[in-house]
Amino acid sequence: MLSLRLRQKMTVDPGHNGYFDLCCDKIQGMMISQFAEQLGRESLKALKNLIAVLDLISYSARNMKVLRIVPVRTVLNKQLFFTGIEAMNKIALIGAVIGIVIITQISNLAGQNAELTGKILVWTVVRELGPLLAAIIIIARSGTAISSELGSMGVNREMDNLTMMGINFMDYLIVPRIAGITVSVFILTIYFQIIAIGGGMALSSLLIQLPFLQHMEGIFSSLRIYDILVSLFKSLVFGIIISAVACTHGLMVRDSITEIPQAATRAVMQSLFLVIISDGIITVLAYI
Repeated sequence: MLSLRLRQKMTVDPGHNGYFDLCCDKIQGMMISQFAEQLGRESLKALKNLIAVLDLISYSARNMKVLRIVPVRTVLNKQLFFTGIEAMNKIALIGAVIGIVIITQISNLAGQNAELTGKILVWTVVRELGPLLAAIIIIARSGTAISSELGSMGVNREMDNLTMMGINFMDYLIVPRIAGITVSVFILTIYFQIIAIGGGMALSSLLIQLPFLQHMEGIFSSLRIYDILVSLFKSLVFGIIISAVACTHGLMVRDSITEIPQAATRAVMQSLFLVIISDGIITVLAYI
């Protein structure tokens, strides 16, 4: 009733209509101003994080020589074991399932066409899915683990203690982790592609009676060295991005333990965003 009376009053009195329009314009202007302010604030924060990631990559590239130090190399070996070796069973399972799904769909659409099957497998697995899915698995396993571990160390002032003992925590904690994850993503990408193609073809030959050798010949005839090099370059870029982003967000945690899950979430989201963006850029530049 109140809204109806107010509407009737404003309809009768033209002055009220002008006042109402003025209020609407002010509210709309305030909303646009708040949105622009929020957008600017988030953009500055994203730019700040990106600069921090690039600084970390630059520092690690300049100080790779510290990997010759035995304690640092021990950290590197542990990172390789956790990120690379312990992820192989999951990579193998996912790769075999992806391979058989792709091959089954190709067979349903085009029949037992060995040449077409080889081309589509190269286009999907080697060019795109191999590096991308390996990177996503590493983000889910190691990205969250590293950011949470470094965040916990920051809250407990372990990095300050290392500095007090004369140990550069960047050399001891960050450089081997970036190197370990980058190498692991590189190796796991190759492993995923072999399992997805070879395992997928083997399972398909058993389940849906596809000629194994004929389709493998079609794959090798469609595979180019250039495709392999682009795929491996993607894996190196993805590994550097994942490790640097996870370490950057882990180092930002300093005060409260409640910041640790937030840092892990931000690390995962930013890693996924940067990996997908870089994948698109590399693909366009390589195959345009």
